[in-house]
This record gives sequence, C-alpha cells and structure tokens, in this order.
Amino acid sequence: MAEQDSGAKSPVITIKKYANRRLYNTATSSYVTLDHLAEMVKEGAEFIVTDAKTGEDITRSVLTQIIVEQEGKGQNLLPIKFLRQIIGFYGDSLGGLLPRYLESSMEQFAQNETHMRKAMQETFKGLFPMTRLEDMGKQNMALFENAMKMFNPFAAARNAAPPPATPGGKSDDIDALRAQLNAMQNQLEKLVKGG
Repeated sequence: MAEQDSGAKSPVITIKKYANRRLYNTATSSYVTLDHLAEMVKEGAEFIVTDAKTGEDITRSVLTQIIVEQEGKGQNLLPIKFLRQIIGFYGDSLGGLLPRYLESSMEQFAQNETHMRKAMQETFKGLFPMTRLEDMGKQNMALFENAMKMFNPFAAARNAAPPPATPGGKSDDIDALRAQLNAMQNQLEKLVKGG
C-alpha cells in the first residue's frame, strides 16, 4: 500500500466500472479515465476496480487495459519475445510460479532504478545547469565568429575602422594588418581559456 508523508497507510481506493465502461472513483466522487488510473499507479496510490453491477474484482483486467493503451501510444516496454513467453506459460504446470517471479523481479528492478537515479543526480549535480550551457553556447559562437575573421582577415579589416594613413605606405599597412591579426589571435586565446 502507498504510504503518505505521515507514515500512515492510505486506504485502498475503490473504482467502480459501469456497464457503459465509465470508471467512477468513489474516493473523489468523480469519473476517471484509464489515463487517470495510470497516473494513480505512478503516484503509488492503491486501488481496486470492481464491476458496479456484480461487485466482482476486475482490477487485473483494467490494469492490463492500461498496459495495452500505453503500449499503443508508442512506448513499448514489453518486447514481443517476452509477450510470447508469457503466453506460453498459460496452462503450463510452472505457470503458477511466474507471477511471483515477475513480481519479485520488478520490485528488485524498481529498487535498482531508484538507486541509479540518485547516483546519476549526485554525479551530474550542478555540472550542467542551463545558464552554464547558454554561456558555453555564446562563447562557442564568439569563438567561431573570431575564427572566421582570422581566416578572412581582409573582411575583418573592412568591418573595422581603417588604420590611420601614414606616410610610410605599404609597409605600414602590413604592420597594421599584423597588429589586427595579433589582436584577433589574442581575443581567440582569451575565448578558448574562458576569459
């Protein structure tokens, strides 16, 4: 049974299924869908489903319906080979052992999954917050733009303010271009270093 924060066990909720296939939650006095029941299962709520007319417990068939619906939505958790094996156990003398084995296996899997989730959260805690990813993306874009300017220094020179005219002519222009290239290389190194 599901436990609440206070440690007390929550009561088992009764869901009544009517002839028109509608499901009625007696705890909330409202009609629910199979999707609602799936959410209740995920939240750990305990419930039974009874036929409203006969009172027969039909929980197993309703839970099977939920699985069929979930499988139909594209998230296939049950491999075809597994389904064939289960069908093969119906009527088999060892078939009576299968439910206990599957239940035990799923409980063990759930415990391992909880431990694995905690380990992953601890491992990656604070490593990739969104603002850090955005900053890295901006730095990568700036790095890319500066690298493109380095490969085409004449385009960068056109976009930048023209160097002051000097009487020396071409050698001064080459010196100015070298200075711009060095400045761009320095900017690129700062970006790579994260500065």
